[in-house]
Amino acid sequence: MISARQLAFTVLRDIDKGAFADVALERNIGKFTLMPADRRLATELIYGTVRRQRTLDALIDQLGKRRADQQPADLRRILHVGFYQLRYLDHVPNHAVVDTTVQLAKQQRLGKLSGVVNGMLRQYTRLQEAKGDPLQLPTDEIAALGVLHSYPDWIIQAWQQLVPAADVARLCEWFNQAPKIDLRVNRLRTTVDQVSTALTDHGLTVVPHGGIPDALRIVGPMGNVRQLPGYEAGWWMVQDSSAQLVSYLVDPQPGETVIDACGAPGGKTTHLAEMMEDRGRVLGCDRTSSRLNKIRQNAKRLQLNSIETVMGDSREHPEFKGIADRVLLDVPCSGLGTLHRHADARWRQTPNSIAGLTTLQRELLEAAVDWVKPDGVLVYSTCTLHPDENQNLIQAFLSDHPDWQIDPPEDDSPVAPFVTNQGWAMVWPHKQDMDGFFMVRMRRIV
Repeated sequence: MISARQLAFTVLRDIDKGAFADVALERNIGKFTLMPADRRLATELIYGTVRRQRTLDALIDQLGKRRADQQPADLRRILHVGFYQLRYLDHVPNHAVVDTTVQLAKQQRLGKLSGVVNGMLRQYTRLQEAKGDPLQLPTDEIAALGVLHSYPDWIIQAWQQLVPAADVARLCEWFNQAPKIDLRVNRLRTTVDQVSTALTDHGLTVVPHGGIPDALRIVGPMGNVRQLPGYEAGWWMVQDSSAQLVSYLVDPQPGETVIDACGAPGGKTTHLAEMMEDRGRVLGCDRTSSRLNKIRQNAKRLQLNSIETVMGDSREHPEFKGIADRVLLDVPCSGLGTLHRHADARWRQTPNSIAGLTTLQRELLEAAVDWVKPDGVLVYSTCTLHPDENQNLIQAFLSDHPDWQIDPPEDDSPVAPFVTNQGWAMVWPHKQDMDGFFMVRMRRIV
């Protein structure tokens, strides 16, 4: 029978070959029979070591005879697994971590290198006992934050443009936590109280969250989401609280025509339809049929009939010109507001990829403004915290389009507490305990 650490090693090897962390875990975990505790440990080791990769490499650099990038690939992965447990897990004794990690090295036939694993891990524990944290940090402030919390320097620099230094550290810490699960209650099928009672009777702990009317947060493990009360009946959908805010900013009304330009997998598309009492027309767009199928599946489960799916590049829909009362443009982005959900995203994104995304985002925005009726509104949103994709892009757009202006939400809107002096809304994870988001509503000046 495979162990949690063997499974973690196998998945980490796939990730290093280019696989996404969640895809690699899903592909491998079903192949083996593991006890629930071992599944949880394997998942923690995989996502944890991927998130903490820079910190773990720094320990290898510090304690090894070779730098991390010069080590044999399998040895480096095994050291990551060992150092992660010693540094971040407190339910496994140090001696057990050392023994199981050495055993993992032997199972991978690393020969004499298993002695290297033993020596480096034991050196870490001796330093830990002697002086506390063995990790040595660079003198440069940005690099020190990057090594301590395991982020590339450019992300630290981007956040330093937006928040004070103390908040950057808190933000880094928040994104290294395991993600939380929020539900959005389908107001057309049930009530928040009914869902809360059903889930509580099922043995879960649920609480309202963020002052958002239809949001419930599940506290602790939840098991298979499809087996929870109300799933098949369409009572609720998994959606982070901050993502729910976007639809409140759109504020769609029954009978209107609303376009969700980048709609898949359908969280916001279906929320818009629910807010419209399933009366009117909601067009959910995406470039691929497989992603459009997800919108259809979610609409079917939630029993919504006002949603139509439209396939194609949202930069190329001349048939939409002037038809929409409201447009939601939730653009593809770097996802720097959801790094806790995507463990490897911090290593996949680069300044160059951000530049490519901002070009796409601006092109989508330029196309979508033509869809809006003269008295309609457009909401631009992202789940990132990079100024080039958010504030800077919107300011540049408004400078080039003097006939458009920001239209802040009403004082009684759930979005109002998040609105800045500039009129757009920002959700900061370390302050509001939900995904990072940027959103702004704009209206053409008639």
